Amino acid sequence: MINNVVHKDQRVAVLVDVQNLYYSARHLYSAKVNFKEVLNSAVLGRRLMRALAYVIRADMKEEEPFYHALSQMGFEVKAKDLQVFFSGMKKGDWDVGIAMDAIQLAPKVDVITLVSGDGDYVPLVQYLQHLGCKVEVVAFGSSSSSKLKEAADGYTDLDLDKKYLITTYIRTTAPPKREDQKFHKPRPPEEKLIGKPIDHTKEQHLHEPTLADLDEIPKTEKKKEEPKKEIKKPAVKKPAKKPFKKK
Repeated sequence: MINNVVHKDQRVAVLVDVQNLYYSARHLYSAKVNFKEVLNSAVLGRRLMRALAYVIRADMKEEEPFYHALSQMGFEVKAKDLQVFFSGMKKGDWDVGIAMDAIQLAPKVDVITLVSGDGDYVPLVQYLQHLGCKVEVVAFGSSSSSKLKEAADGYTDLDLDKKYLITTYIRTTAPPKREDQKFHKPRPPEEKLIGKPIDHTKEQHLHEPTLADLDEIPKTEKKKEEPKKEIKKPAVKKPAKKPFKKK
């Protein structure tokens, strides 16, 4: 906090632009926002009158648990549906809604804290100051408007402390297997290399067979082929010719 005097008796209203803070943390640090720490830094031990969180409803299953968590932290959650136009363009912001609530709360509090780095709030800050209300801004400095920083009575830079971030780690390696999940690899089948079984405990070098290797191949004796016996066919006797007799 810079250029700001804080008193414990000050009445404070905190207005959080959730979308602005969410995307700033995501793009800058690939992390989520610790809204509880953000709220504590915005209040600084003073009298908290209202804490409003403005969200855009996009029909995602993670939304309801997130809204519930904000409520548990002490926020009043205001939700607005995401607008989808015929052309496919989508729009969702709370700029006007936040400005209207801030103007209505100004006569009832001493300090209004805007949790956003959007430069569109500069005219709102100037108008609230004209009404006699102090305006403080809480945001990530890397994504905040410089004009918004200059216009505010006090500024808290969330870039300066990692306590405002919730970093989620992604496992890059597979978890180690338990003992009961370890499986023994099947033993490779026995292979033959030039007539010899491979010893898997020693490094083997495959090479072309040489004469020395061929000598170690067990030679098999060929069985001598027995000569085929000729089968003699029985002789056929021709009938004897009868002598020719003259008449």
